[in-house]
Amino acid sequence: MSVSQKPVNIMLVDDDEINNFITVKLIRKAYPDAVISTFLNGLLAIERLKELLQNFSDNIPDYILLDINMPIMNGWEFLEAYKNLNLDIDKKLTIYILSSSVFSNDIDKAKSYQSVANFISKPLNLEAIKEVFSVASMHSN
Repeated sequence: MSVSQKPVNIMLVDDDEINNFITVKLIRKAYPDAVISTFLNGLLAIERLKELLQNFSDNIPDYILLDINMPIMNGWEFLEAYKNLNLDIDKKLTIYILSSSVFSNDIDKAKSYQSVANFISKPLNLEAIKEVFSVASMHSN
């Protein structure tokens, strides 16, 4: 891998540790060089993003896979806190909502956030992972 081609950096925010384990395995299968960090709630993820911003780190994720229903700080609260970080000024970060919810109001609410690229149903499979990142890498959303 060349120096100019840095591996994709993915933040997975989901309180379901089994789902995280499976999702990480699927991402690694499709993208072995991916840098993946997992957080069990939105607050931990927001704190990490703030830390990266304060340190002017270039390790800010390219993608966030965000669950809706989590303790401490859920996905909606994360999105509100994320807006206040003004991260998109510096870098285009793509957020995908991951949820087992099929409620149209959740899907509509997810689409109301400018930072959210799409709503993806859980459980993920290898084809969904490949589709998300191939579409995202082409910026054709």
